[in-house]
Amino acid sequence: MEGKEEDVKLGANKYSERQPIGTSAQTDKDYKEPPPAPLFEPGELSSWSFYRAGIAEFIATFLFLYISVLTVMGVVKSPTKCGTVGIQGIAWAFGGMIFALVYCTAGISGGHINPAVTFGLLLARKLSLTRALFYMVMQCLGAICGAGVVKGFQGKHEFTTLGGGANVVAHGYTKGDGLGAEIVGTFVLVYTVFSATDAKRSARDSHVPILAPLPIGFAVFLVHLATIPITGTGINPARSLGAAIIYNKDHAWDDQWIFWVGPFIGAALAALYHVIVIRAIPFKSRS
Repeated sequence: MEGKEEDVKLGANKYSERQPIGTSAQTDKDYKEPPPAPLFEPGELSSWSFYRAGIAEFIATFLFLYISVLTVMGVVKSPTKCGTVGIQGIAWAFGGMIFALVYCTAGISGGHINPAVTFGLLLARKLSLTRALFYMVMQCLGAICGAGVVKGFQGKHEFTTLGGGANVVAHGYTKGDGLGAEIVGTFVLVYTVFSATDAKRSARDSHVPILAPLPIGFAVFLVHLATIPITGTGINPARSLGAAIIYNKDHAWDDQWIFWVGPFIGAALAALYHVIVIRAIPFKSRS
């Protein structure tokens, strides 16, 4: 009996009743901060994996524009919004495609599919300037091709009549409103990207299963629900540029700067928040 009682005591004390949470849990597992990516890495240019990653970004952005813009066209074309998937369906198309494409390409290129995401990761020194510029070019080319295929399916007249899926600031809102919506929306997205892909968080919370593409796609979905009535939701300069080039109307070009400046500011703020506040990396390097 004494042996059994000892086993019971051992079992009861094996796990403490109060589990460490927050910052106190961060010391539970050893973690070494990875070194920042070099600004220029010439060796990448001779590596097949570098070009494979760029191709993956091109294909992913191409598919993203194809599905999302085609969904927008279907909603705009219908005489009654009740007969279509509506704004909720458009938001699901954007968010769902990001979820699927990030899942497919994360192991190859990181699954950025968005120059703003690439820019934020560049500021956080997660990739080199060489790779970042290459990704942005491939993303924009993929977006142009994706929107172009949609125009081929719809026909020039109908595509133009339906607005081409181009991002513009809606009537009743100022350009300042549109810029603010893009800044906040992109901050939500890039902040989620940093949080979902944080290596330290993965090491610390390895007992908590998390599929990174899921919160990223869900963030895109929620931002679209909020900002479609304001700007049509850009938060992705490649998506806005691709649709604008194929649509090619003055009012789309008049607002184009909003869909570059806004997302880049939002991405920069998210990167700074993650690096300085959440991870406190500058302060750790001093100690």
